[in-house]
Amino acid sequence: MALYKILKIVSLILGAIGLVLGIWLFTSDNASLVEPMLYITYVVGALLLLLVAVFGLKDILTGDVKKTLITLGAFVVVVAIAYFMSSGVDTVMRNGEILTAGESKWIGAGLRTFYILAAVAILLMIYSSVKKLISK
Repeated sequence: MALYKILKIVSLILGAIGLVLGIWLFTSDNASLVEPMLYITYVVGALLLLLVAVFGLKDILTGDVKKTLITLGAFVVVVAIAYFMSSGVDTVMRNGEILTAGESKWIGAGLRTFYILAAVAILLMIYSSVKKLISK
């Protein structure tokens, strides 16, 4: 319970700082205020990533490791399938830089991974809804 109170106080403090800085940014015409805001955003984002990683690892190590490894393995299989389905082509971008075939293949793999996981999520939601309707 003490950790919850500490996190609540920290989030309120960060929210108050964000509110003050947001009002300051919107009431000022000075564009140089954007850079310090971005640094604060980077710091808060890094702290959040660190906390998610720490608590995620804690839950993994104290919970059922087998289920976690099966889920991780399934994700790796989906990424591998998406990677091998993708084709890589050298592409000249608008600014004149060249996107290599490898980079293009990884971008395609990322998009295909998203599509596969989104389709699985939608199908599971439909399955769950139909199962609830049938069981009633």
